[in-house]
This record gives sequence, C-alpha cells and structure tokens, in this order.
Amino acid sequence: MGKKVLILSCSPRKGGNSDTLCDQFAKGAAEAGNMVEKIYVHDLNIGYCKACYSCKDCRICVQEDDMAALLEKLVNAEVIVLATPVYFYSMDGQMKVMIDRTLPRYKEIKKKDFYFIATAAASKKMMERTIDGLRGFTDCLPRAKVKGVVYGAGAWQLGDIQGNTAMDEAYKAGNNI
Repeated sequence: MGKKVLILSCSPRKGGNSDTLCDQFAKGAAEAGNMVEKIYVHDLNIGYCKACYSCKDCRICVQEDDMAALLEKLVNAEVIVLATPVYFYSMDGQMKVMIDRTLPRYKEIKKKDFYFIATAAASKKMMERTIDGLRGFTDCLPRAKVKGVVYGAGAWQLGDIQGNTAMDEAYKAGNNI
C-alpha cells in the first residue's frame, strides 16, 4: 500500500510555475501507487500567528480558521511537499504564515519525509536562502527527513517552467517515493 502524500502548493496563482511542479510531483506519486492530496494554500483562510501562546498547553490555536484542519492533515501525512515561488530570496508569505501556525502541533508532525519545490527567475544558487528557511522549519520537527529538493530555476513568468528540467525532476521525485 502506498504512502499518504500531502502537497502544499503555496503559490498565489493556480497554474503558476511552482504549482505546475506540484502537479508533476503528484502525477509521479499517484502513478507509483501513493495516496496524494494537493492543497492550494492560497484558497485557505489562515491568519497570522499572534504569538499569544494560548496553544502552549492545549495544542489548539484560539484562531478559528482553516489551520486546524490543515494541521490534522500534516499530522496524518507520511510525506509532505512544501512548494513555493521565491520572492526576494525567500519563501512567499502564504508558506511562512502556514509554517508559523504549525506551532500548536509541530511536535506531532514527526517522522515525516519532506520534499521542497521552489521556483524563481534566478539560478539554483540564488534559491538556497529559501531552501535554508524551509530546512529551518523541518529542523524543528521530530525526526523529519528532507528527501529531495526540486529547483525550478529560470522560471519567472507564468508558464516559464514548461520545458524546464525541473518538470521531469518533480515527476521522478514523486514517482520514487
């Protein structure tokens, strides 16, 4: 039986370059027999963390939005894909807000395999700051393993990712779970 794969597409535009790579990853993972769910984070109502720490003991955030349901999916997934376009050498705002809001249950997001997908107009080297930020998140999670990174370099305008080697890399990463 396959693994539960959760793909979090944090692009602000559906069909954008990083979102397209999510679809390639999902296709490969599904063809390998895994159960794949892709969530378009931009469609969710997720407020900023207020640093009130009300969640410290009860592991429940006081904000009533879509994050509680997303946290449940993160806890139950076996493989998590975090995908973001690169803005000013960092992850986009949707990704950062979502990561910050994992605080109530981050210790339960354990023993997960992670894959990162990033797209940018710049080179792979220029995306390393973004990947370092994502690794910073996984470093806080118990026994998380980063299994792969897909760099969609040279993809700025909508559709630039088509024909990019990252398309094949994303498919293969998903297919090799």
